[in-house]
Amino acid sequence: MKKSLMAFAVAGALAGGMVQVQAQDALKKCMGCHDVDKKKVGPAFKDAAAKHKGDKGAAGAIVAKMKDGKGHPKVAGSDDELKAAVEAALSK
Repeated sequence: MKKSLMAFAVAGALAGGMVQVQAQDALKKCMGCHDVDKKKVGPAFKDAAAKHKGDKGAAGAIVAKMKDGKGHPKVAGSDDELKAAVEAALSK
C-alpha cells in the first residue's frame, strides 16, 4: 500500500513538473508578441499583471480568449498548460 501511494505521489510530482515545463515552453512562444517589460504586438507581461492585479479570474478569462481566438490569436494547448503559462506571465 505504501509503495502504491509513493508511486502515485511521484507520478503526480512528475506530472506537475511536466506542466511547468510546458508552461515555460508556451511562454517562449508568447515572447514573439509579448515581452516582460515592453509592449510589442501585445502588452508587456508587467503591464498585463498590473492591469489584472487582484483579479482571481483573470487567468481563466485570458485562457478562454486564447482558446477562442477572441481578442487574442487562437492558441493550441491544454487548459492546464495555457493557464500555467498565463499565470507565469501575470506573475512578472
